[in-house]
Amino acid sequence: MNAPSRRFNTPNTGSSKRSSSNWRLGETIKTILQSLLIALVIRTVLFQPFNIPSGSLMPTLFVGDYVVVSKFSYGWSRFSVPFISDYLPTGRLWSVAPSRGDVAVFKLPSDASTDLIKRVIGLPGDRIQMKGGRLFINGIMVPREADSTFPTKDASGQVFAAPRYIETLPNGVKHDVIEIDGDTGEYDNTPEFIVPSGQYFMMGDNRDNSNDSRIIGSVPFENFLGKAQIIYFSIGSDPSDTSASALKIWEWPSAIRLERFLTLIR
Repeated sequence: MNAPSRRFNTPNTGSSKRSSSNWRLGETIKTILQSLLIALVIRTVLFQPFNIPSGSLMPTLFVGDYVVVSKFSYGWSRFSVPFISDYLPTGRLWSVAPSRGDVAVFKLPSDASTDLIKRVIGLPGDRIQMKGGRLFINGIMVPREADSTFPTKDASGQVFAAPRYIETLPNGVKHDVIEIDGDTGEYDNTPEFIVPSGQYFMMGDNRDNSNDSRIIGSVPFENFLGKAQIIYFSIGSDPSDTSASALKIWEWPSAIRLERFLTLIR
């Protein structure tokens, strides 16, 4: 009599390995998506880094400064959310009005893909004018005092010493400005601008080299992205150096400006 045959189940090792591999892949994708979501929330709600590509705010900010902007300082608008701002409602959530003298990042009114950084000079309803290189707010000349010079470059790239002044705004905020063309620059004499309701007049501290509200007009509050708070990194051989880059690590030993790290922006 033949013994009954015995059937043994052999483990399917290929299927087990595939299941383990699929599980690890799923966990990796989950971790990446969570990280991206956290980064998006931080960038949208809390802070966003910006680098300074031009000298319009010298001597306060140099070309090659990297700054942190607090997105919550003025509340949030549709421009606070990257990529989908065109599909969001207008207005601001938990809005806080900018103060005169703030250094703020905003969207260019005529091109929302362009970010600019300037100083808040005029509030809604203010009358702003430049006369003979001097700033007038509501018919009163803003005080300034000479404060030595600041090294910058002329149109030909030659370094020269530009006159530097300390300007005191009506609310007591003091900040430096430079006049690379003296008090006879192209935008040192302007008509009087009346700042519309809900908008702000923005100017660069480099008064003769700044495309600001004297050219682009007042900026709607909705376009504000946040307030510049601190310089966290800075690189460049001089304040006007446009060739330096944080990505050029080999240039760091000679080009990093350690003295500007963690400098508060005033």
